[in-house]
Amino acid sequence: MVVNLPTELLRSFTAIVDAGSMLKATERVFVTQSALSLQMKRLEDLVQIPLFQREGRRLTLTPAGQSLLGHAREILDTNDRALQALSGDVLAGPARLGFVQDFAETLLSGVLARFTQLNPETQVQVRVGNSAELLELMQAGQLDVVLCMSGQDDPIAVRTAPMLWLGRDDLARQQVIPLAVLERPCRFRDAALAALDQAGRPWRIVLETPSLAALRAAVDSGLGITCRTTHFMDAVIGAHEALPSLPHVAYVRHIRSNPHPTINRLADLIQTAALEL
Repeated sequence: MVVNLPTELLRSFTAIVDAGSMLKATERVFVTQSALSLQMKRLEDLVQIPLFQREGRRLTLTPAGQSLLGHAREILDTNDRALQALSGDVLAGPARLGFVQDFAETLLSGVLARFTQLNPETQVQVRVGNSAELLELMQAGQLDVVLCMSGQDDPIAVRTAPMLWLGRDDLARQQVIPLAVLERPCRFRDAALAALDQAGRPWRIVLETPSLAALRAAVDSGLGITCRTTHFMDAVIGAHEALPSLPHVAYVRHIRSNPHPTINRLADLIQTAALEL
């Protein structure tokens, strides 16, 4: 007997995964938490295998749930593209994206490949800059979607990640810490200097650059240490006790008001990619 998977159940399923909880997902699919729970029970009854499991207070996917997630996204993408084709609902003009450098290097190619596959007729424009610059451009109506960084307590954070000291261990033990940093404004630079000042650790800037590639080269070569996340590079300093602790940073997605459905789909792809980092 053929089993059909209703798109409304798959849309609720992906909303729970993307939002991180049933409570937050209710704001996306506009049903109550109890109704959402019943939908997931119905979906599990249809596939005859558990899709979620609880780890403390957290709701996580089972291996079967992970497997279904990719198929669910493909089914929903096909459904939405079919409706778009029938309605003639094509975006007039380009989709305008803003990324900070970290995300441009790690996320951009995958997001663009997926978006182009789903929306081959849409032109994409990308602006890479710092968070403050990108948000100013969005406020001026020049960007549609922005993925940037913010403080760890930002209420619209997609996720948070720890800031870490990156570089050679021996540099962390020097009397005066040699730092490689990006030009201002830079959240990581500010966090590093504040942490060292609070701990009473002398420091000097040995490299200052607007380029993330130049910053990585400086750290790779042993010129200095820097503060970033592991998405920047894997050279985490082992001598953690030699340096003060650092805060977390938030990954934040902004989307323009009253966006076109194509922009909404693009924003969802960006958020999904950020969650999978």
